[in-house]
Amino acid sequence: MTKRTRRNHSPAFKAKVALAAVKGEKTLAELAQQFDVHPNQITAWKAQPLDGAAGFFGADAKVGPTAPAIDVKTLHAKIGELTLTNDFLSGALDKAGLLSAK
Repeated sequence: MTKRTRRNHSPAFKAKVALAAVKGEKTLAELAQQFDVHPNQITAWKAQPLDGAAGFFGADAKVGPTAPAIDVKTLHAKIGELTLTNDFLSGALDKAGLLSAK
């Protein structure tokens, strides 16, 4: 018996299968045979859009893109690091006589 290699399905394929399952025109077994996918996988794909459907109409719906969360501590640490490097290099250039007077 040969092992079946792991398959990666595209989002378009998953949506197609999930919509066919939501329509209910065929049983899960028929859909599994038609699309060559396990019935449990179809059930999981079907549940994903149904679980998220309330977000389309509720107050949780987001209109625009959201900004990523900003980690202020990391930014302050980076600013401190760059300031330290800048001060060190300006001091080294002063000692070498390569930095012009401000």
